[in-house]
Amino acid sequence: MLDQDLHIHTIFSTGDGAVVPQQTVSLIAEVRHAKIIGISDHFDYLTGNRFEDYRNEVLKYGFLLGTEVDGSNWVDEAIEYPFDYFVYHCYNQTRDYQGAEKLLSTGKPVIIAHPQALDTDLNKISVNCYVEINNRYVWRFDWRKYYRPFIGIHKFILGSDAHQPNWLNHTLAQHAANELGVKNTIIF
Repeated sequence: MLDQDLHIHTIFSTGDGAVVPQQTVSLIAEVRHAKIIGISDHFDYLTGNRFEDYRNEVLKYGFLLGTEVDGSNWVDEAIEYPFDYFVYHCYNQTRDYQGAEKLLSTGKPVIIAHPQALDTDLNKISVNCYVEINNRYVWRFDWRKYYRPFIGIHKFILGSDAHQPNWLNHTLAQHAANELGVKNTIIF
């Protein structure tokens, strides 16, 4: 069993084609693959009336309530909702680095999601953010070269980025973390 997994998607991410119909909050509750579980569906699919259904379903199982925010365009709206934490897409542009700072100003944890895939410059990320090593994307890039300069500077967190039940693990992310000599930061 994992200590923590905070980057998990469910059928509430309705427009994400990688999410399968079986990826329900109740299935994740049944599997219980981690001691601490947070659901972080895409914010742009949770706005308005849909948020209450999402919140009720996630909290019904005692999970942490997160969301994945796709860049600075969604930050102002996302901070108006009562999330426990944010998973953030920080593209390599000034306004997205500013968006990360704005999310941090809420006092809630901010996880920089799959930074390699988004070309995030980790030199421009606050050390108060958590940098994700993500099971879904880590193997697609030269993760040794990308993360190694930031060991001892940033805190790292492992994420599954699960869109499907068989993705509920940290196998590849843990392998990379072990080779880099970094530990999964437990936030909650």
